[in-house]
Amino acid sequence: MSNQVIHALYDDDDVLLSAVKAVVKDKHHIEEVYTPFPVHGLDKAMGLEETRISIMAFIYGCIGLSVAVLMMNFIMIQDWPQNIGGKPSFSYLENMPAFVPVMFEMTVFFAAHLMVITFYLRSRLWPFKKAENPNPLTTDDKFLMEIAVDNNESDLKALLKKTGAIDIQVIDKAH
Repeated sequence: MSNQVIHALYDDDDVLLSAVKAVVKDKHHIEEVYTPFPVHGLDKAMGLEETRISIMAFIYGCIGLSVAVLMMNFIMIQDWPQNIGGKPSFSYLENMPAFVPVMFEMTVFFAAHLMVITFYLRSRLWPFKKAENPNPLTTDDKFLMEIAVDNNESDLKALLKKTGAIDIQVIDKAH
């Protein structure tokens, strides 16, 4: 397989979206699309799978709820029982209404923080990581589509020009 990719630059998000649909319809493999802002429908047009972050959020919330219940039972019932406001300190179930805010906050805390950590790890974003943006114009107002070249360079260039690309470049990409 070749190490060459084509960078097609677009100046409008609607033109980019229709170009992505045309390229996918013509059965070319899009490596990546760089945009200055999220483009609605681009993931579906590229044929990307839906994210599983919501499933992980539920699991992380359940972990947070479990940690909260275990922590409060140990701290307030077993280790250091205290009579606060006349509440009995010998039973977790009798004190549970007072513990609901803590359970809620720990559930949200765990879900939010672990989702952020999961997102950064899954996206391979960590401190001191070098930016992988191939064209600085994509941080301003341009859109770039990166397509793998597989002995179809001239056909692909013609298709991209027809879809409204303002600039087309063939780049050698070292893996």
